[in-house]
Formats: sequence, C-alpha cells, structure tokens
Amino acid sequence: MITSVMFDMGGTLEDVFVDEQSELAAVEELDRMLREGGLDPEVDLAELKRRVDAGWKRYGAFRDSCDVELKPIPIWRDYALADFNFPREILEPLCEPIAHMWELTHYHRSLRPRVREMLEGLRDLGLKLGVISNTAAMYQVFDSLEEYGIRDLFQDVTLSSVTGMRKPLPDIFEVSTRQLRVKPENCVYVGDTISRDIIGSKRAGFACSIQICSKLTKEKDAGVKRAFEPDFVVEDIYEVLPVVKGLLEGK
Repeated sequence: MITSVMFDMGGTLEDVFVDEQSELAAVEELDRMLREGGLDPEVDLAELKRRVDAGWKRYGAFRDSCDVELKPIPIWRDYALADFNFPREILEPLCEPIAHMWELTHYHRSLRPRVREMLEGLRDLGLKLGVISNTAAMYQVFDSLEEYGIRDLFQDVTLSSVTGMRKPLPDIFEVSTRQLRVKPENCVYVGDTISRDIIGSKRAGFACSIQICSKLTKEKDAGVKRAFEPDFVVEDIYEVLPVVKGLLEGK
C-alpha cells in the first residue's frame, strides 16, 4: 500500500532553465559579492565566467564519477574559484551565500502550476510527502519551498548537500524513507530524469516512479543507459494526484 510520495525539486516541482541572461546575472552578482567581501578577482566578467565555468566542469567530472556532493566551501574553494587562490579565511565564509545566490540566479526558477493543489490532494489522502533533491547549496531548497508557500506540506526534505550523496545513489532515497519512517516498497517517487530520479528510486526499491519531463531532461539524460523505465509519464504535475489515487484504489 502506498504511504508516501516523494518529489524531486528542480525540473519537477519547479520549472528550471538556464540562458545567457541568467548566466550573466549570476557572474555579475558573484563579482559583486566577492568584491564586497574583500576579494578582488582582478579580471573582467568574461574571464571570471570562463574560470568559474571551468571550475564547475572539473567539479562536475568529480561529482558525476562517484555521485558524491561536497559542501559549498570545498565546491567553491577547491573547484569553482580555485584558479584565484583567494585567502581561505576570507573566501570560506562567503561560500554558502555564494552557493545560495548561484542556485537562485544562475537558474530561472518558477513553481509549476497547481503544485499546491496536487500536494494538498495527496495530503488529504493521508499520505506523507517528501523532497529528495540534488543541490550544491545548503539552504536554497528550504528557502524556495518557503517562498513558494508549500514548505508546510512536506514532512521531510532530504538534500545531497546535507547527506553528501547524490541521486541516483539508493542511499539518499533511504535517508528520506528512514526520516519519514516509511518503507521503500510503499513509496512513489516523482522526478524529471531517468538518470537520477527513475534509476535511483527503482534501485532503492520504490513501488512506483513517475516522470514529468522538464527543460533540462534531455541534457541530463543524454547518453544514459535506460536501465529502468518510469511506471507513468505525466505532462502536468497535477496528474500525479489521479495516478496515485489509482494506485491506492488498485487500478
């Protein structure tokens, strides 16, 4: 019997995409934060962007090779801003504020329509709700859920930045199920990627996986061996509610 439904954040509960405008805005804000914090990059914005992009590429190679998520300090100190050799004692206190800003500025984010109605419908069915999200910031997901007005509907929020484990590792799904005190075989997971969400939840033993495609799905799933397929594919996040109702009714 289904007792809980967990959701991915970016690309699932919210629409997320990156464009030149958001990339430039993030670099401009990074430059401002560094200078106000007493660190002068001594390069123009184009060079700052080039070095930060290269640092993120190095971090991505490390992260994707082992599905480990580092905390904001080592991410920004040892990867994204490593080329600048900033004094650690000045840079490190800035790393979490920078990470938080980057997640909100480098990406355009907006809550999908009818999310709250869907979540309230699941809650009214007596189901526990959770979020399992890969993120490189400690608090951004919590703050975004608050801003969207839906934080109160979740009994658990499990983040890769806190656990140190990234989807598709089954371990991060187990953290959430243990925190919710539910069994994986009684859980549904909703996400936008095969590579992280569907494969991860299936390996963790979840009863059902639902995919809703996002603007980043093709990019994230490029070249991924489809070891598992979603049980359902929906186009509108509200469709999760009737799908789960059907599962509860044995349809």
